[in-house]
Amino acid sequence: MEKPTLKRALNLPLLTLYGLGVTVGAGIYVLIGATAAKAGIYAPASFLVAAAVVAFTAFSYAELSTRFPVSAGEAAYVDAGFARKYLTLGVGLMVMLSGIVSTATVCIGAAEYLSSFLDLPSDALIIIVVGIIAALSIWGIFESVLVAGLITLVEIFGLLLVLYVGVGHAPDMVFRLSEVLPPFDQTVWIGILSGGLLAFFAFIGFEDMANVAEEVKQPGKTMPRAIILTLLLSTILYISVVSIVVINVPLDQLTASAAPLSYLFVGPYQFLAGPFGIIAIFATLNGGLIQIIMASRVLYGLASRGHLPAVLSRINATTRTPILATLIIAAVALALALWFPIEELAASTSLIVLIVFSIVNVALIKIKLKKSGKAENSTFFIVPLWVPVLGLLFALGLAMTRIL
Repeated sequence: MEKPTLKRALNLPLLTLYGLGVTVGAGIYVLIGATAAKAGIYAPASFLVAAAVVAFTAFSYAELSTRFPVSAGEAAYVDAGFARKYLTLGVGLMVMLSGIVSTATVCIGAAEYLSSFLDLPSDALIIIVVGIIAALSIWGIFESVLVAGLITLVEIFGLLLVLYVGVGHAPDMVFRLSEVLPPFDQTVWIGILSGGLLAFFAFIGFEDMANVAEEVKQPGKTMPRAIILTLLLSTILYISVVSIVVINVPLDQLTASAAPLSYLFVGPYQFLAGPFGIIAIFATLNGGLIQIIMASRVLYGLASRGHLPAVLSRINATTRTPILATLIIAAVALALALWFPIEELAASTSLIVLIVFSIVNVALIKIKLKKSGKAENSTFFIVPLWVPVLGLLFALGLAMTRIL
């Protein structure tokens, strides 16, 4: 009997929704205030700086995902670049760990949002949240990503609602956009760059798309397009929302809040506060679903490539998903969510991702140097050598900032 394989079911729209679902989420919903505390009314410039920093590594992933369209993408990239089994396994485990820790983080957030609607202990709510996203992940890649895509549309609708309400509060918004354009002042730009380090977290997620490449139709064309579209659409949406918020909400209120967007739903828009709160719940649930899909595929990919026990690479013949791998990821995420505070989990996720970014960029540099002078496969998406070099430098800089 032929061994079941992962199903290639993701096209460009679904994969882009997947990328937006994991990128657009809790970051933009909660980070605006923290960024404004550093950059003031020029917070939109901080998000633009973060997008520029992330863009170099995004293009590196775009090339690598076409060279190696497999699950556990980063592990495959490092394997090709370094040919060191221990490093390949280490990177794969770091990527998987980042997904697990991120899942735990957003599950805590989702449970807190749910507590406004369900009078249950926080631990019970966390268990419910993890159970829901694990079940959806096991259901099937097409079904789970379709659900995630639909929730992403709801999530993006929430941000569009913010834009609508913001323009309602300030009809002259277009003429006030000049207020968020920073001057050429050293003090101002120090604040913007410092805020950019915070805004970076809102862009984490596009790299997770590489870990479902084995389930993508025509990955050579679809992967780079989806990665670039995800980054472009996220940037436009982020800068628009942040501009609306900093113009409408007083900075003293904005910087003191962990839910800055809620300040817009006042006066004639008070009736929208409840629906917007429900959207925030879906946003956090969606992030958890996508992260658990990613982490389980990395675990499956490492096992299928011989780095971990083969039992972890088993695919259920009915759901065509790695059920055992998914359950293990869910169990570890649940334990972390129950035992560690959300701030520690979030900080750990960010540092892990920055380290992985650095290693992946080095891997692409080494692959390009090995291939120098040789004809490249025309189906690959190729970027110049300076792209991963700058991606490495920016990732290392941000990682050192977090460490120091």
